[in-house]
Amino acid sequence: MKQVVELDRAARRITIESGMSYGQLCPYLDQQGFALHNLASLPHISIAGACATATHGSGPKNGNLSTAVSALEIVTARGDVLPIARTRDRDTFQAAVVHLGAIGVVTKVTLDLQPAFTMRQDVYLDLPMAQVREHFEDIASAGYSVSLFTDWQKGRVNEVWVKRRVEKDAPLTTSKDFYGARPATANVHPIMELSAENCTEQMGVPGPWYERLPHFRMGFTPSSGKELQSEYFVPRRNAVEAIAAVERLRDHVTPHLMITELRTIDADELWMSPCYKRPSLAIHFTWKQEWESVSKVLPMIERELAPFDVRPHWGKLFTIPSAELQQRYEKCAEFKRFVAQYDTHGKFRNEFLSAKLYG
Repeated sequence: MKQVVELDRAARRITIESGMSYGQLCPYLDQQGFALHNLASLPHISIAGACATATHGSGPKNGNLSTAVSALEIVTARGDVLPIARTRDRDTFQAAVVHLGAIGVVTKVTLDLQPAFTMRQDVYLDLPMAQVREHFEDIASAGYSVSLFTDWQKGRVNEVWVKRRVEKDAPLTTSKDFYGARPATANVHPIMELSAENCTEQMGVPGPWYERLPHFRMGFTPSSGKELQSEYFVPRRNAVEAIAAVERLRDHVTPHLMITELRTIDADELWMSPCYKRPSLAIHFTWKQEWESVSKVLPMIERELAPFDVRPHWGKLFTIPSAELQQRYEKCAEFKRFVAQYDTHGKFRNEFLSAKLYG
């Protein structure tokens, strides 16, 4: 199910079958003169899956990928075809977009579009963590999308990836200083030791939006190709305190870590989104495949972030107990009642949902 169903140019919307990935859709959109507002670091993921788990991308004014959804078609446990649209089914829509696979099988997704645009990507190295504490908002807002990569050692952020829209006749010069960080002189991988071959073009070279917003190119193995991942969302107003809380754990974290990425995402109205009603900082951990050790570190991180009502990424590893998790989603009880309307006997209930939402 990887086909375009309809491109509505006048309404700036596209309807696609749910098995399509961003890497498959985006070149087509660009050829038609359109773009999506945001993309995740990996173009390899399915659109329906990314939206179901509130996968996000980055940008101080960019909502997660789910916020581009304007309509869904779902086949429920009874075999009914359930169409849900933002303009027609407000509460149902806000419950259904980040649905965690609990309602049924998504067959079609309709996405909002905008005109295609050009971007550039500049990378800066060795940003002092003291500058992050002093100028976090300015750093996070330095581009259309900004990512900070750190191993939590040496009091610095290893790399800052700044993705900017290129406006017509805008100068293409690169600043020689970025809050004490220096510009990279060649393309780099977020994990400095790895080859940048599978990464999107950097060095300020202009290119299509879909070849700059992701970190990794579609035709290559994403990230390191062999890792575990965790990610935690805290209110953006607590960003500096939350970063400091994790930094205090650096000697527990770093031995098992490949890299951490720090990103900001705007608030939304989707009930089970980690960014529900709050602009957020996402603290992402790419771990070595050492689950026994990682499983001991995650509770430590979660305890440090608990004062900020931390919410985890639904599609990644976490150990927050079910009762605490449900308390952090004010619409959780309503969501479960909504699910029960369409899956009365728990046909789509699985081990994950049973443990996290019904445990």
